[in-house]
Amino acid sequence: MSDTIIVALITGGLSLIGSLVAQRRQTDLTIYRIDQLEKKVDEHNGVVVRTTRLEGRMTEAEHDIRDLKGKGI
Repeated sequence: MSDTIIVALITGGLSLIGSLVAQRRQTDLTIYRIDQLEKKVDEHNGVVVRTTRLEGRMTEAEHDIRDLKGKGI
């Protein structure tokens, strides 16, 4: 084989390895970012649940206050 073909094969092989490594890094980064996004969504959902519970407790407190005012206490 001529030197040109050998150099082309080596260059092509190294380019392929570089592409595979870059793809792997991109995949790892994507998975990391999705994991971080899932954590943020879980935190947000927790806040929504707590807010809903607090709104229910406030409604109960408002009813209790209305009842106490109605009794003239």
